[in-house]
Amino acid sequence: MDAAVLTRGLTKCFGSKCAVDALDLEIAPGEIFGLVGPDGAGKTTTMRLLASLMDPTSGDAWILGRHTVREADEVKDELAYMSQRFGLYADLTVLENLTFYADLYGVVGKERDERIERLLAFSNMAPFKRRRAGNLSGGMKQKLGLACALVHSPQVLLLDEPTNGVDPVSRRDFWRILYQLLKEGVTIVVSTAYLDEAERCSRVALLHEGRLVALDTPAAMRRLLPGQTFEVHAADPRRAAGRLREALGASSVILFGDRINVVAPTPETTADSIRSLLAGAEIDVASIRPTEPTLENVFVSLLSGGKS
Repeated sequence: MDAAVLTRGLTKCFGSKCAVDALDLEIAPGEIFGLVGPDGAGKTTTMRLLASLMDPTSGDAWILGRHTVREADEVKDELAYMSQRFGLYADLTVLENLTFYADLYGVVGKERDERIERLLAFSNMAPFKRRRAGNLSGGMKQKLGLACALVHSPQVLLLDEPTNGVDPVSRRDFWRILYQLLKEGVTIVVSTAYLDEAERCSRVALLHEGRLVALDTPAAMRRLLPGQTFEVHAADPRRAAGRLREALGASSVILFGDRINVVAPTPETTADSIRSLLAGAEIDVASIRPTEPTLENVFVSLLSGGKS
């Protein structure tokens, strides 16, 4: 098999509910692949199935050609799985955590020392190696967790919402490290709730209620959205967004801080018609201009069935 990660009909049910429903994925070596979707979409269950931490109800998955059930021990040697709550030991220092995980994976002696030094430099954690993990910031804990996951040099890296709750600067640093890993040929599968992060992936799979809704590059995903998208700047963004949702439908309007993205639900929805809607609500409009749709625009449209 040429794929680094391959699933065919992968299904996991808990009672009558299928958390992952007949999932087919094929992820190339050296690719950074994003799993996105709302809470309950099946992202974490998919990760745990790929990591051989649970058996599927039906279907199959392979990591680097090894079956995740029949060859589970071999699979675990080839990959690293970083869950949302990676098991760092708060009372141990950064260096002690790395040493512990190295011992756990059987990396010992001179090789262990060299690998730990490299990971400390790689993650920019060397100045903090004597600091207890419990005293690290959220972003630094995530970088330490990643370093611990990499201590046995895995070829496939599974990251389940690794930057959830982390500040924007630390998120950017974390992704810089991931791109360095890509240059070394590591295959990365990352689930994320941040759609700006999904834009950084080579391809993205959108999951909803356990099913695959769409799979493509971010650029191709954005082309799935028909019609025109407008960026609106108004005096009262929150109230303006509420008025536009009432008139155009909730799935057509997304508020991003002080700007509003409006996906025209009909050909009659133009900049002038949007301006008229807001003027009727006595909301001043600073500007309305055509813009490129975001992945969030696309995903909201797909998950609503293209309906307003």
